[in-house]
Amino acid sequence: QVQLVESGGGLVQAGDSLRLSCAASGSIFSINAMGWYRQASGKQRELVAAIRNGGYTHYANSVKGRFIISRDNAKNTVYLQMNSLKPEDTAVYYCHDLDSDSLPWGQGTQVTVSS
Repeated sequence: QVQLVESGGGLVQAGDSLRLSCAASGSIFSINAMGWYRQASGKQRELVAAIRNGGYTHYANSVKGRFIISRDNAKNTVYLQMNSLKPEDTAVYYCHDLDSDSLPWGQGTQVTVSS
C-alpha cells in the first residue's frame, strides 16, 4: 500500500511562498489522480488542487492563479507550489488519492500565514 508523507509547511508572512511536497513510499503512477487538501481549524476539509496522469489539473477558486500542483512520477512525489499566500490559507495540508478514500490519510503539514 502506498504511504504518503507531506512536508514543506511552515510559518510565513502574507505574500510569501511555500512549496509543499508529498512523498510516496511506492509508485504514485498507480494513482491516477492526486489531490492536495487542506483543513483549517474548525472547518471542513476541502480540495485545493488536483492533478491526473496526463497533466489534467484542477484548482479551487480560492487558490486559482496562486497555487500550482505538479507531480513527478519518477520521484514518486507530488508538489504544491503556493504563492502569494494569504492568512486564509492557514491550514493543515494533506495529499491523497483524489478518486478513492482507501488509502490512509497522513498527518499533513501545517501552513500558517501571518498578516
